Amino acid sequence: MDEIFRKIGSKLTLSQKIERRIEAAIREKKLPVGSRLPTERELCESFGVSRTALREALRRLSARGLIEITKGSGMTVTGLKIDDAIENLNLYYDMQFDHNLIAQIIEVRRLFEPEIAGLAAKQRTQNDLSDIQDNIEAFKACNPDNIQMEADLDNKFHLLIAKATHNPIVQISMEPIYSLLPRMRNLIYANVEGEKDITLEYHLKIFDVINKQKSDEAAELMKVHLRRTMEIYQKYLHNSY
Repeated sequence: MDEIFRKIGSKLTLSQKIERRIEAAIREKKLPVGSRLPTERELCESFGVSRTALREALRRLSARGLIEITKGSGMTVTGLKIDDAIENLNLYYDMQFDHNLIAQIIEVRRLFEPEIAGLAAKQRTQNDLSDIQDNIEAFKACNPDNIQMEADLDNKFHLLIAKATHNPIVQISMEPIYSLLPRMRNLIYANVEGEKDITLEYHLKIFDVINKQKSDEAAELMKVHLRRTMEIYQKYLHNSY
């Protein structure tokens, strides 16, 4: 532990150096999740820094979800959770949202989602099937004037398929992308007559083959579904940005 909390040396951007050193120790598992950090006084002495610089570093580590600071109980390494990673990507995509990002997202979806659907067909559980079926019924029953709700349910359908793979990397990678879908679908439902019915038909077919664990057919149907999404974007949405 001594090499982690040795003196920092240079006083330039001390708080950043402290933050990076503690982060490196967490990455390298020298400070495993659940371990407690020394007290503020002990850290100041070990690093040879002021309490102000230390607290700024600890504040940033806490904001990033790497440590938890509990008054009266000290500081504990928490590590990043799936939700933390997804939230960071959500922020990035929101800041970059424009017609170029939409086109790039559709390209990524066409690369990965067919395989995701195929894997979901192999890995899905009865609970997954129940959740997807409930989503389809809610989508079917949704008031046609509630375009936002339709878009949210469409988004959730794809997210539930990603979750049905039971691979957390798939969820981390795809959920931030799906979070943008309602913004895209709002424009589609507002501009393309009968789009809800066509989407529902695809969802029903994809659900059916996932239910029957036909992975190749699930992948192929998702491929066709997303090809049509790209065609709609190119026809109706590209010129609106």
